[in-house]
Amino acid sequence: MKKVAFLDVVHPVLEEGLETLGWTAIDCTILGKEAILEILKNVNGIVVRSRFPMDETFLSDCDDLEFIARSGAGMENIDVSYCNQSNIALFNAPEGNSNAVGEHALGMILALFNNITKGDKEIREGIWDREGNRGVELDGKTVGIIGYGNNGSAFAKKLRGFDVEVLAYDKFKSGFGNEYVQEVSLSELQQRANLVSLHVPQTNQTIGLISKRFIDQMEQPFYLLNMARGKIVDIRDLLDGIDRKKVLGACLDVLEFEKSSFENMFEGGLDDQPIFKKLLNSPAILLSPHVAGWTVESYYKLSAVLLDKIEKHYNS
Repeated sequence: MKKVAFLDVVHPVLEEGLETLGWTAIDCTILGKEAILEILKNVNGIVVRSRFPMDETFLSDCDDLEFIARSGAGMENIDVSYCNQSNIALFNAPEGNSNAVGEHALGMILALFNNITKGDKEIREGIWDREGNRGVELDGKTVGIIGYGNNGSAFAKKLRGFDVEVLAYDKFKSGFGNEYVQEVSLSELQQRANLVSLHVPQTNQTIGLISKRFIDQMEQPFYLLNMARGKIVDIRDLLDGIDRKKVLGACLDVLEFEKSSFENMFEGGLDDQPIFKKLLNSPAILLSPHVAGWTVESYYKLSAVLLDKIEKHYNS
């Protein structure tokens, strides 16, 4: 009987489904790394979110390993090249949380434009400032989406109810333009957009994509949304862009300061870093704790998508 180790807590539909298919599930969610490494020597599958990097060192003794299933979209925590060389199948589930990401992106930009969190905080402090919380409308804006996969296209779908022009650039896709979105080059997006939303994976090519150079290449001052990965945006350059009025505001669900496991970001002395303090104190930036794809519904859908992919892999 094949065995699958669950390193992180995911929706039980995945474990229940695999057991129905004849797999034995091993709960490793409360075990330490050494105990887990011993167990992994004899398992055929791993289910993980982001608890450990799945690199060659971690996987070197997993002689029976047939697949790794990541409950999420990004694969930067997995050594894809090593897994390919070792015939380890890889599954992720970007389809499972794309709707959640699209809704979160829309919610954040509307909250920023309309000073929702600022106004709420002030009222609770006894401040009634209508003029200071005058909003900006999304209608009439040109939205540029970078990365038109599951998440980027989901955000474009959410924008259909607004009178906005939607542009999209994807380095690896073409032919996706339709009545709702116009496919453009990156340079054209930079010329026309006054709101840029990031929906790309973290790779060597995308780390630091939003830099001083990118900001200066934008034709007009713009707003930035990042629901992807923190290291795609250089925070120093972003804050500099805000100081220079090249960036009008930013909605950040992710930050370059995050740990690779996406756990508590404040357990590392960040409070002493001036750049981090400046980020936290910027009224032009709206933050959320890496939860854009983390809803009640996506928790289920991520596991359901993985179960379907694993089942199809073994039945094909």
